Amino acid sequence: MLDWLAMWGVTQAAGLIFKPILEDLAKDAAKDWAKDLLKGIPGKILKKLKKEDVEIAAGKALKEFLQLMQQQLKVRCKLAETEIKEYTGDIQKFISDKSVTEILGKAFDINCESLDAKTLEDTWNRLQLKPLPSKFNWQSITEQYLTQVQELLLDSKDLHHILELQKLSDIEINTKELAGVIVDFNLVKYQEGIRERYGNLKLDSLDTSGYAYNELKLWRIFTAQNVRETHQVLPQVHELPKEHLRRLRESDQVEAEVELEELERHKRVYFEQPIRSVLDVVNKKQDYKYLVILGDPGSGKSTLLQFLALNWAESPLDNVISLPIPLLIELRTYMRRREDKECNNFLEFFHQCSGAIAHLNQLELDKQLKAGNALVMFDGLDEVFDPGKREDVITDIHRFTNDYPDVQVIVTSRIIGYKPQRLLNAEFSHFILQDLDSEQIQDFIYRWHELTFTDAVDKVRKRERLQRGIEASKLIIKLAGNPLLLTMMAILNVKTKLPIDRSNLYKEVSKLLLHDWDNKRHLKPDDRLEIISLKDKQAMLRKLAYKMQTSEKSLAGNIINEDDLEEIFSTYMQSIDIPLYEARDKAFRLKEQLHTRNFMLCSLGDDYYAFMHRTFLEYFCAWEFLWQFKETQMLTLEELKQDVFGKHWQDESWHEVLLLIAGMIEPRFVGEILDYLMTQNGKNEKFANIFLAADCLSEVRNRNRIKLVDTQLYERIKELINYTYYK
Repeated sequence: MLDWLAMWGVTQAAGLIFKPILEDLAKDAAKDWAKDLLKGIPGKILKKLKKEDVEIAAGKALKEFLQLMQQQLKVRCKLAETEIKEYTGDIQKFISDKSVTEILGKAFDINCESLDAKTLEDTWNRLQLKPLPSKFNWQSITEQYLTQVQELLLDSKDLHHILELQKLSDIEINTKELAGVIVDFNLVKYQEGIRERYGNLKLDSLDTSGYAYNELKLWRIFTAQNVRETHQVLPQVHELPKEHLRRLRESDQVEAEVELEELERHKRVYFEQPIRSVLDVVNKKQDYKYLVILGDPGSGKSTLLQFLALNWAESPLDNVISLPIPLLIELRTYMRRREDKECNNFLEFFHQCSGAIAHLNQLELDKQLKAGNALVMFDGLDEVFDPGKREDVITDIHRFTNDYPDVQVIVTSRIIGYKPQRLLNAEFSHFILQDLDSEQIQDFIYRWHELTFTDAVDKVRKRERLQRGIEASKLIIKLAGNPLLLTMMAILNVKTKLPIDRSNLYKEVSKLLLHDWDNKRHLKPDDRLEIISLKDKQAMLRKLAYKMQTSEKSLAGNIINEDDLEEIFSTYMQSIDIPLYEARDKAFRLKEQLHTRNFMLCSLGDDYYAFMHRTFLEYFCAWEFLWQFKETQMLTLEELKQDVFGKHWQDESWHEVLLLIAGMIEPRFVGEILDYLMTQNGKNEKFANIFLAADCLSEVRNRNRIKLVDTQLYERIKELINYTYYK
């Protein structure tokens, strides 16, 4: 009988605390754990290896990994031997997870340059294992482990032939590629990647007691919205407050009616366009080969593209092989990879970049694109915030359509800030997503409750309560037309009635997301965060959003480095008398909780984080301004007018924050802000100050208290119409 511990070098490894793990594996050497670990080696090479060779390689690699784990805990984290031993059971469970063995096995691939430290970290958290010290560094472990395994392949007589077989295989692959033979274009794996990334609504971090959120599939809950085609993207005209339009129509001044008719020409043409299902438009490739889908935040732009990809991925491959392959590119991720020199174009992104759903060989992909066998979707043009870089992306998209003229292309963007001319010139048709209509809202509510509730009586009761809550307020009816907010309302309705204004709705939704559901989900609570209250979390998110929004990049600021994020949290914690050394540890843990359990922050990779949706950033930022104005009085009304509204009214990326502020403060203060905005010279900014003032006025619930300013604004809009007409 082979002495596996001796062959793995465990017998000679003095002081290995995690030796019991390897002793257990030695008893199971006949099982497939070793083969699972070496799946990083190409399959045809693995088949050539003897079973004994596989088990030796796997055992030696695991020994190295366990030594590195022990070294991190002992040297970097300063834990005593007894404290380190407490991790033995959790580490054994950790290395048994398939996602972990897959990553560790990739170190045996001689072409591997790095291992996915972030997934290892996320897996540790997902398995709810004993929290690691804040100084524990997964990136350092993966780098050292990769080096150690590659050295094993080079130096070990037992393992060197694994290296030689891979070299011979690489020579064969390179020869075939030079000869034009395409490899590694695995559509089955690509389908799996799409389902894994986009299949679920990712709501399992919320209260799941009695509700099957974790089983809620996007393709089952997706509601196809309607769209209208627009030939002139003019948000200011489309969003002119209805009350002012009505008052102008009723005016007995003939010239005002004439000017209104001229001003509304594009709007009238837009509303004369037929309403169509967005899926009908997408499916008419012969009529709409190039599409731009525009919409407000949370309107379902990204969800639409994910559904189109899932619709293909959920079908058996032999049924969809002749259908266009959906290629979904999140432009924010693409631009970061391009800036990091990982790729120069979209094909290279799919071929080799981290962040791609799955790697597809660019030679075969080029062949499929030239044949027109693809649906290419560019998501989030508005999230490329730097104007110069956004122009570069548009150039890339235009070049792509020239290179592959038979491919259907879809681009999504927010309406605000979108400049249509270049894509109009490139023959892109533009459509605006419509709010969900009453029938679609009811359909969503019905399917939501059918799919998430197991108790029949509770299902009907909660469904009817949500319907009544939405119908009770015109404002809530309007908000329910937004798919994101409707989803949040459905979640909120489980516990309480809906509020009737937007800022309070956001407040309740954020409270829902920040609530600690760990006990109900049978997760291990992090005792070290017990001292952090809901109010503390809200305060830290306000400061985080304020920092991100007021950074030089403005809304490009929905991205922040991990160190800066933790510094904001740590600084706040010190202000509530938590010692520095504890504050840093708790800041790290809170970041992880908000990311992995609260659905509030998301990881962008490379140590960067963002709010899960920009709506939350805008709400918390507005709340921070309110806090400084009302609670701490660090911000005077004059400063609010000049330094907040005065400084940012020209910047459309700030408008949502300013509108939320207007909805949070007392009407008399809003009146002074509106009066201030009307005094600004907006001629060079297409009178954005007046349109913003009108939008702010619509946020005021009791407008009788500022009736004079309301009338003055009405007169200014009439003047603006006259000015526009005579120009």
